[in-house]
Amino acid sequence: MTFVAELEPVALWRHFDTILTIPRASKDEGRMRSHVVTVAESHGLAHQGDPAGNLVVRKPATPGHEGAAVTILQSHLDMVQEKNADVNFDFATDAIIPRRDGEYLNATGTTLGSDNGIGVATMLAVMGETDFAHGPLELLFTIDEETGLTGAAQLDARMLYGRQLINLDSEEDGIVYVGCAGGGDTQLTVELGTEPAPADGVALSIALTGLKGGHSGCDIHLQRGNAVKLLGRALGAAYLGGGFRLVRFAGGSAHNAIPREAFATVVVAAEGRTALMAAIEREIETIRAEYGPAESRMQLAVDDTNAPEAVWDQATTERVLQLVNALPHGVEAMSYDIPDLVETSVNLATVKRVNGSLRVGLSSRSSIDSALVALRGQVRAVGLLAGAAVEEDMAYPGWKPDLESRLLEVVKAVHRRELGTEPEVKAIHAGLECGILGKKIPGIDMISFGPQIEYPHSPDERVHVASVGRFYKLFAATLTELV
Repeated sequence: MTFVAELEPVALWRHFDTILTIPRASKDEGRMRSHVVTVAESHGLAHQGDPAGNLVVRKPATPGHEGAAVTILQSHLDMVQEKNADVNFDFATDAIIPRRDGEYLNATGTTLGSDNGIGVATMLAVMGETDFAHGPLELLFTIDEETGLTGAAQLDARMLYGRQLINLDSEEDGIVYVGCAGGGDTQLTVELGTEPAPADGVALSIALTGLKGGHSGCDIHLQRGNAVKLLGRALGAAYLGGGFRLVRFAGGSAHNAIPREAFATVVVAAEGRTALMAAIEREIETIRAEYGPAESRMQLAVDDTNAPEAVWDQATTERVLQLVNALPHGVEAMSYDIPDLVETSVNLATVKRVNGSLRVGLSSRSSIDSALVALRGQVRAVGLLAGAAVEEDMAYPGWKPDLESRLLEVVKAVHRRELGTEPEVKAIHAGLECGILGKKIPGIDMISFGPQIEYPHSPDERVHVASVGRFYKLFAATLTELV
């Protein structure tokens, strides 16, 4: 146990404290799922799983409320695993190390996992909760949300009888969400042509680090730097001033995280080393001036490294640099209907070498189906022009707002009564599982709310401790109101 278990409300935080010790990568949620089953069985609750690995725990109504409508509570078991490059940490074995920073709870050099660990901890707390009344509950724990919502997509909806659902995967205090974007991922594969390294060449290792990154849906409007795009820009500008050959280009780690770091290795003739370094540093200084305080921790490191035996040939080097610079990233359109809502965006998320190919991953989002199709078509076209093979996964649906929702009216009334304020009702530019669940269970009434979680999907992730107390108070009162 850590100090986290002593925070208020203890019923929630003691479970989150345990969750910090359980590895739960996307597609590797087995240990987390086993823990949920253990907690359920300790309270004598029935549970059921489906072939995909999703889990439903059933909690009967408190006495006297057996006739109330069944309410589904839903969170996902997995987390984004991001760490700073200089942090020695193994997500497969190590416990996340929490630290208190004023009003916030952070991790130490890694993501905290409050997305969606707070939601999971809330549902674990409910299993043993006796302090408030509620109707019959179905606690739905999904898997693999962070890499494409595949758990929800493969859910056997026959396990669920409820027709009203509270999703606990939102991240803004005082806001109730009633809609979300749909999205889809694209992978571009560039075959790498190589040639022997020049005998007179020297190798340079280049690292662009220290960017803020963030969630590619929730934070895309903040216009933070994308390390992959910015390093590609710097190398592209330097290439115009003199030839070099790429040996490595890599960056990003998850489809839904804005890349914070990018790395390259280049080989240049010895007499061109100084000029190349100056050209790269000059472009990065220009970029720093453009971003200013928004990316004040941006760092460029250019160091000598061992010369390789082979380099990417000229055509491949140029193709990769042109592709990275041509691909879109950022906000494409804002909503005409909902103020300040990003309607359409794309994240150039990952670049990595796989055997003899370079794989470039992008994640596109939109609350309008046709706009999503058009944006993915643009990405496809750029990839094909660069000679890349293009793979597109199946897009997941968005969640259309229902401002006449009975569940929404209940939550708004409870919010006013318990917290003394009118909640803000919004849609989110991210892929909540509600979009898929709404397709699986036609006519289901859904809302989503949560505490204040900032900078998810980055090592700067933090949760506002007091907001968790407000969230849990609203959550408990809402369940009682629904009886």
